[in-house]
Amino acid sequence: MSDEVERTATPLVDEAVKKAAVCWVSVDGGPAYGLWCLPLDGALLVVTGPGEQSAPGLADAGVAEVTLRGDHGGRIVTWPARVTRLRPGSAEWETAAPLVAAKRLNAPGPAADLVARWAAEGCALTRLSPAGTAVAGADLPAGSLAEQPRETPVVRATRKPFRLHKVRRR
Repeated sequence: MSDEVERTATPLVDEAVKKAAVCWVSVDGGPAYGLWCLPLDGALLVVTGPGEQSAPGLADAGVAEVTLRGDHGGRIVTWPARVTRLRPGSAEWETAAPLVAAKRLNAPGPAADLVARWAAEGCALTRLSPAGTAVAGADLPAGSLAEQPRETPVVRATRKPFRLHKVRRR
């Protein structure tokens, strides 16, 4: 971990990162995307791209905003993150990619094949490192941040339930 990361990470951020399995990431003030992640050395690793989760703009961003939840399921901290893309063939990739692939739920095939597919298809393995002042506690927004679901091609139309017989009303 670099000296700059050590100076900007608070104990709350450190603890939240260690326990994170899901994070919400926003790039350039855009909508936050819920992403599965893997904590490693005080940072979060996230895979995006073809056949993986979608986070538009994250792979090419320099900074992002990360929100993590606590044990109760609610938001506990939001912090600015330095985004670093790990490139296939680099020492960082060779260390991190197999660890992330091993934790990938419902992976099609062994972890080594998954890492090879990520490299071949141009998937982005990014590190989100704390890089600024975190917002927590009373400084978090008090109101609901709920918003309408975004359009997506994976939504299925809901069908009416099947009825075996006609219900008579008196």
